[in-house]
Amino acid sequence: MKKMIKFPSIEQFRTIVSNVLRYFNFVGLDETGEAIYDVSMMKPTLKFRGTVKLHGTNAAVSYNTKGDLWYQSRENIITPEKDNAGFAFFAESNREEFLRLMLEIAEREDINRNENTISIYGEWCGGNIQKGVGISNLPKSFFIFGVKVSPIVADEEETKLKPSYWVNYDYLRSPENKIYNILDYPTWEIEIDFNMPQLVQNKLSELTLAVEEQCPVAKAFGFEGIGEGIVWETSLNGIVHRFKVKGEKHSSSKVKTLANVNVEKLESIQAFVEYAVTESRFKQGLENVFPNDEPVNVKKMGDLIRWVVTDITKEESDTMVENGLEPKDVNSQISGKVREMFFKLSVNA
Repeated sequence: MKKMIKFPSIEQFRTIVSNVLRYFNFVGLDETGEAIYDVSMMKPTLKFRGTVKLHGTNAAVSYNTKGDLWYQSRENIITPEKDNAGFAFFAESNREEFLRLMLEIAEREDINRNENTISIYGEWCGGNIQKGVGISNLPKSFFIFGVKVSPIVADEEETKLKPSYWVNYDYLRSPENKIYNILDYPTWEIEIDFNMPQLVQNKLSELTLAVEEQCPVAKAFGFEGIGEGIVWETSLNGIVHRFKVKGEKHSSSKVKTLANVNVEKLESIQAFVEYAVTESRFKQGLENVFPNDEPVNVKKMGDLIRWVVTDITKEESDTMVENGLEPKDVNSQISGKVREMFFKLSVNA
């Protein structure tokens, strides 16, 4: 059974930020079934791994015992007769090697090949596939960057019960056959605090520009030339989140370069919140929102947040002005801090 199994689109940084914030801000559904979000909720700090983004064309080899091996471009199943930049011909010429890799994945991950499809994704690049980049000096080669296991299902409803998942691929390579692993080249790690994700933008830009200046993969093969950018990914509750950052020479209307941010201002915001949201002010807010020994209830936490925000705006406006801040700069951070203090209070109660 051969079926097109597309590699998911790699998002932009701002889209990943939005997705993560929505996930962690979700608190339930209202009476009409619409999602309810609480933007004041504290968000996590997640670790992302970055790999070199190669300028070629997306390709894949898929396998199960019902369909044997088949080959894919980004959008279609391809064959040596109806090919994409020669990848199907290359994969068919290395059929036994790809089959060996598939069997190794199945054994390591304990995958039933009668009930699941294994897909090895990578970038087919080098030669004349793309021009003007460092890896154009390489002969056409396949660089693995992901392996997905997709249960064979009858319909969409069954897909919900048996979702696809990603597995480790760091052991997959066959350099003698021009099948490489992107993890064998420089990788990076960053932590993104989703309470203030802007803080990481300058670091992302710095790393991306370094890759654009000299492609690390091309350099590993002894060639000079520019690179494209970096793909960042993390796994959150079984879901892999990816985003890409390209240099200016590869940017387009679909993939924008990251603007630098004013780190001093962001740090000033954090310092102001630590200064203004004190234990004393928090307790004063509790006394006003829950007067006369009224039991503290999470249903009125929104009222507590509004009281603290209003009090800070009134009492600390001169401090904000001195630091070049406005209420819109600090209100969401104040809300998050108050919420954090509230739940610590509830745990210790």
